[in-house]
Amino acid sequence: MFDVPVPDPAARAAALERLDGLVKPLGALGRLEEIAAWLAAAHGSVPPRPLDDVRVVVFAGDHGVSALSAYPREVTAAMVRVFLAGKSGVNVLAAQVGAKVRVADLGVDWDGADLPASVTAHKIRRGSGSIDVEDALEPGEAQAAFEAGRAIAREEGDADVLIPGDMGIGNTAMCAALVAASLGLPAAEVVGTGTGVDPAGLERKTAAVAAALARASGRVEDPFSRLTALGSACVAATAGFLVEAALLRIPVLLDGVFSGAAALVARDIAPGAERWWLAGHRSTEPSQAFALKALGLEPILDFGLRLGEGSGAVQAVPTLRAARAIIADMGLLADLA
Repeated sequence: MFDVPVPDPAARAAALERLDGLVKPLGALGRLEEIAAWLAAAHGSVPPRPLDDVRVVVFAGDHGVSALSAYPREVTAAMVRVFLAGKSGVNVLAAQVGAKVRVADLGVDWDGADLPASVTAHKIRRGSGSIDVEDALEPGEAQAAFEAGRAIAREEGDADVLIPGDMGIGNTAMCAALVAASLGLPAAEVVGTGTGVDPAGLERKTAAVAAALARASGRVEDPFSRLTALGSACVAATAGFLVEAALLRIPVLLDGVFSGAAALVARDIAPGAERWWLAGHRSTEPSQAFALKALGLEPILDFGLRLGEGSGAVQAVPTLRAARAIIADMGLLADLA
């Protein structure tokens, strides 16, 4: 059992008092005020610290159900090189807000021997089992991947904000299965079109997730058993990353469906960790909506994004900075002449 710290209630109360005293009507800045108070509680100070050091960690891995995707699984390995070259969607978007991007290969199905050691230092395996017919991971691998994610969070432990990203063809089918198993939902309610499969592809994908849920029935109560049966090394590592960020008192911006699925499992492993997370944006995938509702999180942005990589959460960084600015820089009614 993890002893997850509680964001500072005294700092939150002081932040709310200051927000009510700013030169504006009560509550006039809406969600910005909620976020400002949340940041103050996370940092234990009013105003919160500047959010200068924002870091994205893209957890990469292949999935045995990737045949259901509109893209071949070889894309995952190719995209790892794109991240390293600084040319991916999240690289470009992160640069706009001064965020750094790191990619970690936890389960890409390739050798990758020529990659920098930092990329493969925490690799667990090559690919994962096809969850409709077999377990995703071998016994012990879910725990090992979870601990790898914790280690990665510690390596990024001086960040002001952490963002978990993802890359892996077949991600959304795996995430749908994890969310369904976590919340007791049928496959038909959680499966979406992912990378853009056609109606026939969606039907096949839904059938595969339903088969995975039936196969894993009775083995999903324990979160590590759930990860073994239905997850992947990269999603297990993301869960560990989220838990460790909470233990380190680092605010986290969740991205889309992948980090939502990981967050559900992380919350089951370390109840209370969710108090350190915000939802950066609303995904087009239905399973994310179920995950965020269960976590009690409301997305900051809704741009219709479905890229993954951490790209949606990165777009919410300016909103967090704006929330901090109002509590740090706006004048007080009491100071008016």
